Amino acid sequence: MSTITRSSIDAQLRIPRLSRFGWLMGLYAENHQRLQRLFEPERLAAGGHLSIGRDGLDLRLDVIEQHAYTTELRLAYVQLRDGETGQPDPSAFVRYYRDAQQAEVTHCYVGRQWQDVLGLHPPLPTLINHRLRMNVFFSKWLEYLGEQGHSWLTLQPAAPEPVAISSA
Repeated sequence: MSTITRSSIDAQLRIPRLSRFGWLMGLYAENHQRLQRLFEPERLAAGGHLSIGRDGLDLRLDVIEQHAYTTELRLAYVQLRDGETGQPDPSAFVRYYRDAQQAEVTHCYVGRQWQDVLGLHPPLPTLINHRLRMNVFFSKWLEYLGEQGHSWLTLQPAAPEPVAISSA
C-alpha cells in the first residue's frame, strides 16, 4: 500500500496539465505543419488535384476556395466511396489558416457536420471531444499520406468533381 505524502501532492500540483482545448489547438498547429509540408495548400489553384502514391489509392485534394488568409479544401480517396451515397469516404473538409498557422478539420463526411452528429446545442466538452477525434484522425492520415509518397510534387490537375458540403 502506498502512502500519499504532502510532497507527492505538491509535485502533482506543479506538473502543468494540458486541457482538452489546449490539446486541440496544438493538434491544429501540428496539422497545419503536416499539411504545409505535404501539399503547400496556399500555392494551389482552386480546383481538383490528384496524387498517386505507393499505396495504390489515388488521393484527391480539392481546393474549394482560396481566401486572403485561409484555404478551404477537401481530401479524399478517389476509389473509396460510401455504398449508400456514392460520396468519398473517408473525406476530410479542412480550413487551413495561413495567418494563425492552424488547420482545422470541420467535418469528415459529406452531410455529417458536427450539428448532424451532435445536435444543435451540444455541451462544450462533447463538441471539443468530437473535434479532437476528427483532428487526430486527420493527423494520422496526413502522416500515412506522407509515408506513401503523396506530396505537392505528385499533384497533378484533376477533372472537376462537384463538392457537396451539406445534404440539407
